[in-house]
Amino acid sequence: MDILITKSNGILTLEFNRPERKNSITTVMYDVMANAIFDAEADPAVRVILIQGKPELFTAGNDLEDFLKNSGTADGGERPVFKFMRALGGATKPVVAAVGGYAIGIGTTLLMHCDLVYAADSAKFSVPFTQLGLCPEFGSSMLLPLNAGHARAAEKLMLGEAFSAQEAYDMGIISKVLPPAEVIGHAQAQAAKLAALPPASIRVTKRLMKSGRTESLNNAIATESTLFSEMLQAPEAKEAFTAFFEKRKPDFSKFA
Repeated sequence: MDILITKSNGILTLEFNRPERKNSITTVMYDVMANAIFDAEADPAVRVILIQGKPELFTAGNDLEDFLKNSGTADGGERPVFKFMRALGGATKPVVAAVGGYAIGIGTTLLMHCDLVYAADSAKFSVPFTQLGLCPEFGSSMLLPLNAGHARAAEKLMLGEAFSAQEAYDMGIISKVLPPAEVIGHAQAQAAKLAALPPASIRVTKRLMKSGRTESLNNAIATESTLFSEMLQAPEAKEAFTAFFEKRKPDFSKFA
């Protein structure tokens, strides 16, 4: 089971469980998580959604082999990654995340759609889309500048280099930085607090907080998706992915 799903005391927990592949996410894993979130939305017994990895690793992002193999496929007209992000971004119930180790690519992007995010002081984040000849995804080109300001967001989105938990906190990506051994327990405790509060009050509060940006965020995601798909087929991305699988440094010097 690459995604462990548990339901207890009003909390649905989704846990990345693919350590042999650095918890990289496949299309099947996206589909499983999306369905679990949709089911949780319809289940009155679930009041909170918790997403976590292992204490030493959140997720290395997309499984690139699986990603390239399935990049042109669709599930009912919608790829599983889009289905997952639609489920996550549209969740009316609070979503809590616990991050230890690396959160790469969509591993960082998805956190911007959660409500409470707790990270180990040793955690590392990155959005290395330009390094792969691609562009930001799923609203990160809007949400990161909105939270962090243009200059800091540009450094992360353009250079694609890893950054620390403290930097992520300063940029508004995470709620609190904790010692590694405390992260999952703290996230679970916070989720339990949410589960004990009036559920309608929590849902309405979340809706009000997000209402002012919903339309612009959806527009940003649509634009990113179009450009991302185009760039995925372009020579720059082909060079980046070829270099990755050949374990060499890509050469972008020939591109204008």
